[in-house]
Amino acid sequence: MGEIIVEEKGKKSSKHKPKKHSTRIDMTPMVDLMCLLITFFMLTTAFSKAKVMVITMPEKTDEIDPDRPEIPKNRTLNILLTGEHKVYYYIGIADPKKPTEIPQLVLTDFSKDGIRKVLLIKNRDLFTKIAEFRDNRITGKLVVADTTAESEIKRLKKDDKKGPIVLIKADDKVKYKDMVDIIDEMAICNIASYAVVDPTPTELEMLMNAPK
Repeated sequence: MGEIIVEEKGKKSSKHKPKKHSTRIDMTPMVDLMCLLITFFMLTTAFSKAKVMVITMPEKTDEIDPDRPEIPKNRTLNILLTGEHKVYYYIGIADPKKPTEIPQLVLTDFSKDGIRKVLLIKNRDLFTKIAEFRDNRITGKLVVADTTAESEIKRLKKDDKKGPIVLIKADDKVKYKDMVDIIDEMAICNIASYAVVDPTPTELEMLMNAPK
């Protein structure tokens, strides 16, 4: 609020103009407004939480489980990560007992035409089913609750028998960011089965002799 103080003197002459004084601003309402704004922002601001990625690793043991299911070679996709953000992959199993049948590593990257394209090609059927299900929800053709939708997607992944079984392996040179990126690719491509495991000595040797 502004206040102007004008001092009036006796009416001796009508030619004299009134003397002007400086404007004084009352800041009391501004203090009240500032307190209200501080309270408003304190109650409405969403505090950012630390983003943490939880990875559950299997317990290491030297015992071989006789009931362990056999992984089909044609569905096994091995992704090997190493330094300088390099990504290699091969399909099948590198059996050291069969050196003549050890597959060749293929060099790729994290671009959309890199490892993501490989995953989408291998997981085309399941990815298409989940994409169609989500599109039907968006367009209103299918009306289901969020919890029901999540359960349906889990069921589609569980029933999938054609998609790849991805084994993510990294050596000591890999960066943490690369691990986060490759797990993000699993979610983007709707990979149903994947695991983070240690590379075998044969695979470490394959990395040493891989194309740069």
